[in-house]
Amino acid sequence: MAEDLKVGAGSKAEQYEELIPQIKGLLEGETDVVANLANVAAALKEQFKWWWVGFYMVKESQLVLGPFQGPIACTRIALGRGVCGSAWKEAKTLVVPDVEQFPGHIACSSLSRSEIVVPVIRNGKVLGVLDVDSEHLNYFDETDRQYLEAIVAAIPL
Repeated sequence: MAEDLKVGAGSKAEQYEELIPQIKGLLEGETDVVANLANVAAALKEQFKWWWVGFYMVKESQLVLGPFQGPIACTRIALGRGVCGSAWKEAKTLVVPDVEQFPGHIACSSLSRSEIVVPVIRNGKVLGVLDVDSEHLNYFDETDRQYLEAIVAAIPL
């Protein structure tokens, strides 16, 4: 079903293939982390029109809201709490077809229906997460997981 919910022209994979060189161009030569995270979030939001896309970064013992695109969001998330905190704790991407079915889901917006969270890992340590929400159920799939993990890996930190 997720493949049927594409926004732009071409398949979801084709859209990612077109977007990745643009993202790499935005990141090339830029060393400021906030600027890079902001541009990645904006590029993804613009391409796919997702409900919410952004980053939470690990600061001390919490995830703290970073650059994002979309409505206001939760500011701090504890380790293991909700989808973001769980992806941080498990150090793996989580694809959630229906957020209402996820134990401990944090409802920053009742309009969010499905979610994918990709940990930002460097040298074996989770530094943050990329969080993407859709207002559609069952929106994210293996295609999103593969491409979003590649995009996150390309961000210089």
